Parts: sequence; structure tokens; C-alpha cells
Amino acid sequence: MIGGGLGSLIGPAHRLAAELDGQIALVAGAFSSDAERSVRSGESYGVDPARSYPSVEAMLIGEARRPDGIELVAIATPNHLHLAAARAALGAGLAVISDKPATATLAEARALASCVARSARPYALTYTYTGYSMVRQARARVAAGAIGRIRKVVVEYSQGWLASAAEAAGNRQAGWRVDPARSGVGGCISDIGVHAFNLAEFVSGEAVTEVLADLGSVVPGRRLDDDATVLLRFGNGARGVLIASQIATGEMNTVRLRLYGDAGALDWSIGAPDQIALSRMDGPTEILREEEREIAQTAARAPGLSGPQGSFLLAFANIYRDFAAVLRGDGQGADLQGIDAGLRGMAFAETSVLASREQRGWVALRP
Repeated sequence: MIGGGLGSLIGPAHRLAAELDGQIALVAGAFSSDAERSVRSGESYGVDPARSYPSVEAMLIGEARRPDGIELVAIATPNHLHLAAARAALGAGLAVISDKPATATLAEARALASCVARSARPYALTYTYTGYSMVRQARARVAAGAIGRIRKVVVEYSQGWLASAAEAAGNRQAGWRVDPARSGVGGCISDIGVHAFNLAEFVSGEAVTEVLADLGSVVPGRRLDDDATVLLRFGNGARGVLIASQIATGEMNTVRLRLYGDAGALDWSIGAPDQIALSRMDGPTEILREEEREIAQTAARAPGLSGPQGSFLLAFANIYRDFAAVLRGDGQGADLQGIDAGLRGMAFAETSVLASREQRGWVALRP
């Protein structure tokens, strides 16, 4: 693991998700640029101190010398470090799984795409909501024509944890997210907006072609957006609305996707992640729940794990399980989100930021 050391929110999630199915083990890391902190972080994960390194370069060199050296790198750093970490790992012949967004800017994402192509090594992003079994079921239903031709898409991702100046109070997680030097071109739009964007395209099967963005920095003094509303136009002519906010007081982690077609509609939300509502034109609304087989598999994989946090971890673990199958050569990774999704996410974030800042109106989305 690169990053994800003491104090990280996402590092432990990577570790637990990766190891849940017993197919991947965390054995080494450059958890921090501070050597002592990296060792202490590794110890918290049960990693041999000799394999907790002070830099990515030291880790790659040290692991290359070992007969049991690492095969896969997980990147759990702030955005501005993603490109260098991924480039180094891919250059060393390693597979890479990374937090989203792929990079801090669109130019960096394009450079990374070239690097991935040259390396021919597996690369994936942890767009966690694509790991939920019912989100995948929703995608399959839409592809099979369950709601007909899509006319409208409404996607929301709302949080309230940045409704006040948490960064001024010393909150490290808030600090880097509102800092252009570490977060990149966008704030909320890059942190959670790209999740909403990816979810809309993943389930609908349609690509956004144009955006009309209204982004704002609501909390005084913020240099990056903390609230965003973006109108969308899709390639098939459908229209959409994307809401992403981190100043929505009272919201913990609200994620919801609604698709409206000419034959029905589909609704999924994080509040009830194990089901989707499928409505048909002039017919009843059907609640589709996880199949008994899936429930049994979940119970076997993670006994006692339930609730929103448990569902999140299982979705995260599904992505790691799919990636492990790709590395073994016995899986195609159809649901994995790779560098193409990374490019589209960064194009969405950067285009929205610039379009809103310059009040351009409708702008074409070009990865």
C-alpha cells in the first residue's frame, strides 16, 4: 500500500476489503514519507517493520530484491500523489488499484492513461458503488431493457461533514480535500462528484456528452468547491441532474440514483443498498432484493457484518475480489472501472470546474 497510514480513513478500508476473501494479503507499504510513521503504520496493519518503507522508490527497490516481493500496489494517498505512485508501480511491472479520482488533473489522467497502455499491467479504480451487488443488478436490468430507453437520470451524493470549516479545526481529512495543491482542480466535485458521475454512467450504460455546471465554495475562505449541481446531457438524448454536496447539513453519506425510461423506472439508494425499486409503465412497483444465494455468500464471507458500513466494505471487497481474479487470469473484470473511467471522471470534474468558473453554459465533455 502507498499511503493509508495512521490517521487515514481509506487505508484501513483498503486493507480490510483486500483481505476479506483471503486472496490478497497486505505485506508491505510506503505508508508515510516519515520513516518512523511508516513503520508504526505498518505495525498497526501487522506488516513486518522491515517491509514498511519511507518512500515509494525504497519500497519498489526493496521488494524487487525479495523472492516473495509484492505483485499489486494499492494507492491510498491524497490526489496529487496518485500519478507519481501509479507511474512508478506500473513501471516496476506491478498491477495497480487506486483511490479515485485517478489523478489531480485531466492532463495527469491523460499521462497516466499512456503509462497504463505502455505497461500492459492491470489498473483499476475503487469506485466503490460499482461493487454493490444490487447496483450491478440494476446495471444488468437496464442493459436488458427493463425500463426501456432512458430519458432522465437523477443522481445525488450528499454529505454534511464540511458544512463548517473543519479544516481550520485541524481535521487532516478535511485539510487536504480543500487544498488545491493536494486535491487538485476540484474539491467536492473531485471527491464525491466523480462517484456520482461514475455511478450514473455505470448503471445507465450511457455516456455523458455535455455538462452545465454550477459549483460553489459555500464555506467562507474555501478555495475549492464544496457544493455542486450539474445538468447532464447523454449521448442517447437523455437529460440528467447531478447533485454533489459536502455542506448539506445533517447528511451523513446519502447516495441515490434514479433512472427514468420510456417503459419504466429504477431507483437505488445507499439507505437500502440490498434492494432496487423497479417501476413499470402502468404497472406496479416491484422491490427487487438480493438473491438468497448472494445473502448466503455474504454471510459466509463476513459473518456478523451488516448495516451501511458492512455493505460498503463488502462492495469494496467485491472490487478487490474481481481484481484478484484478473491477476490470476480467471476473470475478465467486466465491472471493474479502469483508466477509461478514470479519464472520464477527471474530464467531468475539470470541465465542470472550468465551465462553472467561466459561466460557459453547456460545454462538451471530452476526455
